[in-house]
Amino acid sequence: MTLAASKRATVQVWTLVDTCNYISICNRRYSSSSKAQTTEPSRTGKRREFHDYFVTHLPSSSLHPDPRGPLTPYHKLPRSASVPHTGESSHSPASFQTLLGRETTVVRIPLRSAKHHFGATTSRGTRPANEDTYQAGVIDIPAFAKRPPSSLTIRGPAARDVSGLRENRAADSASGDPQVFYFGIFDGHGGSECSTFLKETLHEYIQDTAAEFELQSSLRRAGESSSYKTQNDPASNELPVRQGSNSSRVRRLEKTLVQNWRNLVGGYFKRFVPPHFSHFTKPSADDEAKPAQDNDKSVTIEEILEYAFLRADLDFVSAQAARQDDELVNVCRPLYQDDILYGPARSESLNIAGLRRFKGGSTASVVIISTPTPAPFWHPASPSSLLVSHVGDTRIVLCSTVTGEAIPLTSNHHPSSPIEANRLRRYAATFVTDSFGEERISGLANTRAFGDVQSKRIGVSAEPELRRFEMAPAEYSFLVLMSDGISDALTDQEVVDIVKEAKTPEEGSRHVVSFATEVTRSGDNSTCLVVRLGGWERRLEGGLGSLGTKESREFRRQEATDPRRSRR
Repeated sequence: MTLAASKRATVQVWTLVDTCNYISICNRRYSSSSKAQTTEPSRTGKRREFHDYFVTHLPSSSLHPDPRGPLTPYHKLPRSASVPHTGESSHSPASFQTLLGRETTVVRIPLRSAKHHFGATTSRGTRPANEDTYQAGVIDIPAFAKRPPSSLTIRGPAARDVSGLRENRAADSASGDPQVFYFGIFDGHGGSECSTFLKETLHEYIQDTAAEFELQSSLRRAGESSSYKTQNDPASNELPVRQGSNSSRVRRLEKTLVQNWRNLVGGYFKRFVPPHFSHFTKPSADDEAKPAQDNDKSVTIEEILEYAFLRADLDFVSAQAARQDDELVNVCRPLYQDDILYGPARSESLNIAGLRRFKGGSTASVVIISTPTPAPFWHPASPSSLLVSHVGDTRIVLCSTVTGEAIPLTSNHHPSSPIEANRLRRYAATFVTDSFGEERISGLANTRAFGDVQSKRIGVSAEPELRRFEMAPAEYSFLVLMSDGISDALTDQEVVDIVKEAKTPEEGSRHVVSFATEVTRSGDNSTCLVVRLGGWERRLEGGLGSLGTKESREFRRQEATDPRRSRR
């Protein structure tokens, strides 16, 4: 082996070792930083877990079919097509009575491999590297769904059997509530360090925040042993839905977080007050004079998400600010000097995302879905609560089952947005227009993002845009999360119509990325996530189906494949 080949092999080995060390360092460092910021130990005494699979009940006949059993449409589960939900309730509870006595088995189904429930596709495009990442799984937090009203609960002894139906039912989480599903997409700029950090740790920040706030389930009251409420609760119809917590601890954590932002960054954050921090202001004398039960305020799930986003961004920014950024100082230092001279103890202090200061950042769009009943959110008869937490220009779109139209759930955080312009005009004096006619703030297209250390003082923050949606059974067909590599090339309706024509969510995400890559002119990274909802089987029935944009999509495909296109 020549000397040059030996050096290349050594560099490859060290690169692999450094990647493994980086992942372990991030995990260990994040764990230690979370413990350092927590003033009190968690009530549960154990670490919250994130699973990339969901747990469900399946009848034993679906695993080992019994030929002697009746041949019904519900014989084999799971199946590719669910029963469409109709307002006439064509399938009465009596039709399920033959299934009540069947033995069920709890199984784990990998979410990323369940192509009939979830699909994800990513493409590098023409860029040198893919900076997009995504995450999907189940997080261990209490349910935040609204309590089901009594009008949806069937009365009588037979109804109790049906309500406890074991067919097509998800298993409960460790807290006794239905599983809470988590989907996120992250688009990095300037590198993939920040988007990878969010992929690996943002769900942990959400789980740890819920544990530190001592968040209680929205489906139970104090003293209730049942996880699911069947009586009418007038307060459940009010928004936002408030849940029990430790108010004194929440107030202390929120004040500490805001003070850390003011001390570390300053500028925009000197007068920054998070809009969803209900415990941030000091209680008045009248509040202190009230009884303890009146003064003990509750929190919303929006407050949990906002705190988790700001805390994750603070940890990432503080880790980057603590590093040296002078290349002349590092030019004569040995490669991986910190690992060689100081050992693993020194390596842990390197904290988050690499050895050198990372000046880039990442967008983030997260969807959390919670159900008030044991049925999963993709069941045609199951209502659910959907919470969107969004930063940047990645997009989230719903498809209406009735009209077939695309319903955007997020807005792009660009300088051209009136809300963002008003928020930053007093701090950002560097609004410029580039050669493409797009406005920029300090050279950035996004006014909200994780990271971007050099632009934090002028207001480029990870303050999330939060929206909550109460979804009725089969009201929406599917959910799409996509990066700007797709949204810049296709309209929301085109994306929805492409997914409608697919047989599975996995096939739909693949077709969206393929079409966007074919017709785009920028060649940006493209990532698409498709999540099945209750109206999936009726996705082609609403409005014009997929025909609304079919001609325009065919014309765009022909234009993209035209060899004369390069001459224009």
